[in-house]
Amino acid sequence: MNEIGESLEQALEYVQSVPPRQGESMLGVPLERRDVVRIGMVGVGGRGYGQMCELLAVEGAQITSIYDALEEHARRAKQRVEDAGQPSPFVESDWQTVCERDEVDIVYICSPWDWHVPQAVYAMNCGKHAAVEVPAATTLADCWRLVDASERTRRHCIILENCIYEYAEMMVMNMIRAGLFGFITHGEAAYIHDLRDLLLADYSEGLWRREPHKTRNGNLYPTHGLGPVARYMDIHRGDRFTRLVSMSSLSRSLSEYRDANFPVDHPKRAESYSCGDMNISLIQTALGRTIMLQHDVVTPRPYSRINLVAGTKGAFCDYPPRIFLDGQKSHDWMPIDPFRQQYEDPIWKEQGELARKMGGHGGMDFIMNYRLIQCFREGVPPDMDVYDAAAWSAPGPLSDISVAWGSAPLPFPDFTRGGWQRTAA
Repeated sequence: MNEIGESLEQALEYVQSVPPRQGESMLGVPLERRDVVRIGMVGVGGRGYGQMCELLAVEGAQITSIYDALEEHARRAKQRVEDAGQPSPFVESDWQTVCERDEVDIVYICSPWDWHVPQAVYAMNCGKHAAVEVPAATTLADCWRLVDASERTRRHCIILENCIYEYAEMMVMNMIRAGLFGFITHGEAAYIHDLRDLLLADYSEGLWRREPHKTRNGNLYPTHGLGPVARYMDIHRGDRFTRLVSMSSLSRSLSEYRDANFPVDHPKRAESYSCGDMNISLIQTALGRTIMLQHDVVTPRPYSRINLVAGTKGAFCDYPPRIFLDGQKSHDWMPIDPFRQQYEDPIWKEQGELARKMGGHGGMDFIMNYRLIQCFREGVPPDMDVYDAAAWSAPGPLSDISVAWGSAPLPFPDFTRGGWQRTAA
């Protein structure tokens, strides 16, 4: 079914529908304890190769199986594993074999967006955990497919949202837990990143990432900004998203940039882009908190995830990182440096030097992968479960629907089916 529907009533009915539960909740379910975590890599091109290199630096992570649609990518990855001193991994002719191998505990998926759900569901059906790049899903139906597969198979589907592991985000989380900002009432999140060159490239993500700009009009990439703010607000751990409303600007910047850089007879000049330059979505939670969520990847602006959180005693805002606390005599923001010693996350204190040396997005890629393996080695629940994967991805299709129907307010699906009320942090 087209998720936008032939009428707003049909769209609302679809958004509100909750499929019957096929298994028990995965909230709080621990990973089985393992000293060595055997990883099957699906997609080892640009992003996948970088993540694999980060994993090879984590104690207890072993790459046992590799698949990529391009043979040269698979060969390069195999050589890198061998150079790291690990046993030579299997190089598979299809991604299904990665999921089926007995030598794999978790399938690590770094493929284009449309493949995330089919590959993650197949991995879980094969008895493997799935770790999937962002967004985990691009339709509401696929969000529910991930939830149902995880509950039915008792396997985790872990969204690979690296931004919750960035230095500032983890430090702010500790400040919130310590009560520095009081009760959290509002957050602001974004993915503002000038990707015009990448979107119009004839290689890598340029081969597929421009396609949604032709067919959709909403927030195409919600999780980088939203994930950290969701954690600040204990989403699924005492609160949840309850409704969303969205609005898009006109679409202008990508086509204007294309026209300035490609000759008149170039095939790209015949393309039409429907996705607005800026999408702004508002989300409310069950406790009455509010979130402003933005998406803009086509205008010339500095990178920002905004990363703002405000409460009854103060606020934090990033880019640059700064703090304001109740009782300050000045109306100016304070620098974050005086707070680092007290609130720096212990994982960054312990692993920060290696993380920064590895270099993936300033070190947060390594911290994400370190933490994933650490959860296995300690036998604890993953930091992010399938409900996070679904809810952080859902503003994509929800914003499409809201925009299409004149910024209609929409109910936000409860992917936990009420479980969020029983898992207060």
